[in-house]
Amino acid sequence: QLQASGGGLVLAGDSLRLSCAASGRTFSISVMGWFHQAPGKEREFVAAFNWSGGITYYADSVKGRFTISRDNAKNTVSLQMNSLKPEDTAVYYCAAGNRMNSSPLKYDYWGQGTEVTVSS
Repeated sequence: QLQASGGGLVLAGDSLRLSCAASGRTFSISVMGWFHQAPGKEREFVAAFNWSGGITYYADSVKGRFTISRDNAKNTVSLQMNSLKPEDTAVYYCAAGNRMNSSPLKYDYWGQGTEVTVSS
């Protein structure tokens, strides 16, 4: 089970930190990622983190602005989002799977989503 939190309404240029807590069968998870979905658009990859190797992978649109990291003690993956832009506005979903991949089809478990709104 994945529980996402941390969304909100911010101004362009502000920062937000999203968190995703994993519980239950966490031993079966190798990768955790974040996706976002804007109204009327498909779900898009944002970032992913490899549980064992600490490897990270980012969409080009967020490189240099977003950072994905893991809190080992809490089985939590966070997404630090800096320099937010209005085009970052979307519902953000955390996901878990076994392969680092940008396709949402490759992830087996999903959180409920947390809404991020960036106002200009």
